Formats: sequence, C-alpha cells, structure tokens
Amino acid sequence: MKKYQSPDPFTDAREANGCAHMNDQDDPVTMILRLKDVRKAAHNWKTYQSGAAPGRIVIPSEVNIRDTRQIPFEVDPPMHGSFRALLDPWFKRPLGDKYRAQLSQQVNTLVDDVLSKGVIEVVEAFSLCLQSRALTLLLNTNASEADIWIGWGTHVFRSEDDPLDKDKAGLLYDYIDEKINASRADLEGDLYSVLLAAEVDGKKLTHEEIKGIMILTFAGGRDTVINAVTNTISYFAEHPESLTRLRNEPAIIGRAIEELIRYFAPLTQMGRVATEDSAVCEHAIKADSRVSLCWASANRDANVFESPEEIILDRKLNPHVSFGFSHHNCLGATHARQIMRVLIETLIDKVGSIDIVDFEENIEQLGEFERKVGFHRLNVKFHPRSC
Repeated sequence: MKKYQSPDPFTDAREANGCAHMNDQDDPVTMILRLKDVRKAAHNWKTYQSGAAPGRIVIPSEVNIRDTRQIPFEVDPPMHGSFRALLDPWFKRPLGDKYRAQLSQQVNTLVDDVLSKGVIEVVEAFSLCLQSRALTLLLNTNASEADIWIGWGTHVFRSEDDPLDKDKAGLLYDYIDEKINASRADLEGDLYSVLLAAEVDGKKLTHEEIKGIMILTFAGGRDTVINAVTNTISYFAEHPESLTRLRNEPAIIGRAIEELIRYFAPLTQMGRVATEDSAVCEHAIKADSRVSLCWASANRDANVFESPEEIILDRKLNPHVSFGFSHHNCLGATHARQIMRVLIETLIDKVGSIDIVDFEENIEQLGEFERKVGFHRLNVKFHPRSC
C-alpha cells in the first residue's frame, strides 16, 4: 500500500447496515455511514440538534474540558442563521485579491525555505507553520502571533499523552480571554474588535459568545488544515506526475482540491443529539442519544462516487461532505480551499518532486474501526523544479 493511502474502514458496515456503533466516554454514538443518510440527518436540525450541552456533539466529547458553547457550530436555527449572517462576510475574505496575495507570499516563503534545506518534518515544520501563519490573515492580526500558536502544537485540546487535555485547552481559553479584554470595538480591526463592535438580533455579543466564536476559529481549522496539507504532500510525493499534470492543466486545480479533500476527509465525523425517538437505516435512535455524521464514510459511498478508493484529480461528480452539509457547512471552508489552492499553485511552480524518507501514521480508534487521518510524523525532501 502506498504511504499516502487512507483505506476506508467503514465499507462493510456501510454496505451491510448503513450504521455502526461506538462508545465514547460512556456516551454511546450511532454512526451514520451512507451519504444520503448523512445529508438527511445533517439537514434535519429539529430531530438531530447541535445545540446540546457544549462539547457533546464533538467526538470525542469535550464536555469535560469546556463549558463555553462554540458559535455558530453548537447553535441551531434560527439563532444559527443570525450568527452566520454576521460571520460569513468576514470568513469569505480569503476570496479577495489582497488576502490571496498575502497568503501567496506566506506560502512561497515557506516553500522557498524548505527547498533550501535537507530533510524536513512536514507536520510540524511545514503544515503547522502554514496553518498558523495563514490564521493571522484570517484573524487580521499581527504575524508574530503565529509563533505563539505554533508553540501549542497540532491540536489545541490534545497532547501527546492525553486525547483531551484540560490543562492544554486552558491555555487557549486564557489566551482568548486576554485578547478579548485587551481589544476595543473597531469594525476595521482584528476579529476580536469586529465582534466587540457587532450586534446579533439587535444585541451586543457577550464575552462568552465572542469567546465561543474564537474557540471554534482556533480549534475547528487547526488539525483539519494540517491533515489536509500533510496528506496532500504525501500524495504528490508518490504521484509526481500529478504535479506535472496540474502544471499543464491548471483548469482542473479546483476539481483536484475537492477530490483531495473528499478522499482525505480531514475530519472523520461530527455528532448531533437526538431531540426525540427516531430511526436511521432501521436502527432505533433514542431521544437524547448521540448520532454521528460520518463524513469520511459518506465520502467513500460507492453508490455515489465511482471508484471511491481512487484519487481522480479531475473527478466531475463530487458531492463530498468533508466541509459538512446544509446550514452547518464549515465556516472556514473558503479559507481552507484558498490555502489548498495557493499551496498547489506554489508546489507546481517550484517543486519538481518530493521524496518520503520516513513516517508515522496518525490512526484514529473509533470503536471497532481504525482510520488513518494523517501522520504524526512525515519526513520528506523537497526537490526544486528544473526549468
């Protein structure tokens, strides 16, 4: 098996039952595996809510490490729509020419740096740096803040020995509290200042609401972007002809981005909590129990995707759900897509090939399933393109 590959562990269960089960900290989860069922449940917020106890819809559950509600992630309609109306314009800024130029400068600098070196470790020395520096643009804050965030590591809630590290999470919470308290309401400032000046449904946002938005901004797009970037580099390392093809056919870069995101699905699943007794694929769902929308499984559904285990760079039919579905479509999707586009454009311009030296896979344990989400370590050598 090639190093980049991420085999689908859900195939048999998806085809046989459509659902599976896992235990998460004694709060069981029914995993919804087929694309049509995932989309249907994601759309049905009245039956499968996001606005449960803060942290409960996340898998693994974060109820023991936070009591701040992440907004708009853990809010249902109609309040969800009010917060999205406020936040969407800010999170669409990556489409602007100035933003794109700044991001391109960041990525070019990083690629030039790794090309001048020998073997580098991609997760920490490349992907984490790229994600953290790009986040300064999204927040419209000082570039030096990236150094603080890089120091937190690849996940703000997890440490090497603890998948839910309350002390580490506290570093983020304290940091955000300090930033909110130090900011002033300013519509031309950073995201903290904009939120302090904003209103939702005629009311100023509370400190706790702003904190919830910022926790989501930091946590939601961190390890997911890092996984997407790292996995993409591993793919190009084993498929140098793909770099050549994208260089020669730039029109398919957009499709290639969606295909890489479909295949690697940087976030495996996201939960909901049932508000009433219901059923999925003839499986009974009890009120106040959890279901998961298993994005990674839905993205490999052979009833929808032809040859789902292959990466087809110019795939035309690609209704993947790696960024979620319906009203809870990922707030940071535009930012993530722009990172991927600028990264790929920079790689095809400057990199001829990539050699993988050694690696350690990052495997999620999900009940009976094991899924590769990326790498704990990926050491590579970048070779410059010869013109």
